[in-house]
Amino acid sequence: MKDIAQTQCFKDFNRYNYVYIDKTEQIAALLKNRRVFISRPRRFGKSLMLDTIATLFEEGVEPCFKNTWIYDQWKDTRYPVLKLNFLKYTNEYDTFCQLFSQTIAVFGASLHLDVCREKQTPSVAMFNLLEKLNQASISVVILIDEYDAQLTAHMDDPELYEKFRIELRNMYGILKGDPCIRFLGITGVTRLKDVSIFSVGTDIMDLSYYSPVSDIAGFTRNELRKYYLDHIDLVISLDKGISRELITEEQRDEFLDRLSDEYDGYCFDDRNRKNVYSTWSVNCFFADAVSRQEVLFSNYWYENGGMPSVIVKYLQNHKISLEDYAQDICVDIDDFLNPGSLLSMKQEVLMFQAGYLTLCSTVPDGGSVTLRIPNNEVKNSLTRLVSRKMFEGVRFSRSGAEKIFSQAPAAEIVEKLNALMNTISYENYGSINEKTIQGMLHAFFIGADQPVRTELQSAVGRSDIVLEYEKRRLVLELKYAEGENDCRTQLQDAIVQIQTRRYGSLLPVKEELLQIALVFNGAKGVRQFTHYQTVD
Repeated sequence: MKDIAQTQCFKDFNRYNYVYIDKTEQIAALLKNRRVFISRPRRFGKSLMLDTIATLFEEGVEPCFKNTWIYDQWKDTRYPVLKLNFLKYTNEYDTFCQLFSQTIAVFGASLHLDVCREKQTPSVAMFNLLEKLNQASISVVILIDEYDAQLTAHMDDPELYEKFRIELRNMYGILKGDPCIRFLGITGVTRLKDVSIFSVGTDIMDLSYYSPVSDIAGFTRNELRKYYLDHIDLVISLDKGISRELITEEQRDEFLDRLSDEYDGYCFDDRNRKNVYSTWSVNCFFADAVSRQEVLFSNYWYENGGMPSVIVKYLQNHKISLEDYAQDICVDIDDFLNPGSLLSMKQEVLMFQAGYLTLCSTVPDGGSVTLRIPNNEVKNSLTRLVSRKMFEGVRFSRSGAEKIFSQAPAAEIVEKLNALMNTISYENYGSINEKTIQGMLHAFFIGADQPVRTELQSAVGRSDIVLEYEKRRLVLELKYAEGENDCRTQLQDAIVQIQTRRYGSLLPVKEELLQIALVFNGAKGVRQFTHYQTVD
């Protein structure tokens, strides 16, 4: 069984015999265009895609592309490749210009061109390089990764944002149409009209949602079945306790359905036909299964890319509510396709570009597009995002929370919940009701990395919140009251629900089943769980 790779270097797949999902047919379709731009969220394989293109142009198909689709299709000659990854550059303007100029000078020197090494603006440095290349009749490939890194870093500093924006716009203006550029590839998280990549008259094709290459980053279900079969069988064997020889196709389909719930559902297809799994999450999942020899559907994306700087900066001055994303969201097509600036981008569009929402409709010529949360992993990531904003100042300790909710008596649990609710500025969250309180507690439990489930189905009903620990199952049935007079009635209703609907009476049976009926008194000046009772 081949090892799982976590690399952005295409040669590593051949060098270390890693599992490689062959994307060269999509890359060939991409290269039919001489200048392209593609946006994708972090951890979706953009850098690997560009490195694959760089290897193809620099070295041809031997030996790295054996056994790939493009091996006997590629007829182009070799070209020098200029690679620029803005994520590796500093966000300080003068130093950025210095490093950029040095990179251009070193590349020029590798082609025996005398390019100035002194600090210049990116537009001047690029202009001088292209001029030298044209004089020497040298054609090159230019690949720019994370083109928006400096812009997202400064979205809370309009003056510095504008300084970078103008300079980068000028540089991209110089790149347009230059005859010495054999191929220009640009990637980033955001699509920003104000950087001029997409302005009128540009020759850079925006293929971010172009159906023929929409699965160029991310894994399809069929690709997983073909290239990860050994790993799929390992996981099924571990999960079901059977030998691999006994695994059926039906079991493989059942597993892929389960994997899909967690990590699939992303769509970058303007025809809304192709979905892809998160490459990072799938690779981490299988690598974990191999190393731990157990099956864990963990949240990998949030901790390693799901909190990009663009979201961190946005949250400094804005609020994100789970209620806003509970249903499908319609966004005006012009706002979706032509966001003018990070400083004025619609929240829903920003969340889409950061990977928290995905397409669930076609991209029409007019009207609107529909967006939604793609899978459970992203839903949990969004909940964590909301949790950290909602409970600002609260220290999220997994071990501390687990000690209370897995061991403490009901009175201590309610005391902890009230302390949490006291940290919330309710004025920022609109009307308060039972669903709101449930969402707030769910957000906290996710943020504290607790084993929480909401609306857990039993034979005769759905419990509000259930936490599953090794020895204890904790059930919280929530009610909301407008004032003291309604609290006792609501408490009795919650008790009856737990008893008649047998909340928490599920397999596997735990040593302890702790069921608590809770009433939140929403009266101003109170806003606490004032009434509770355990249920036998």
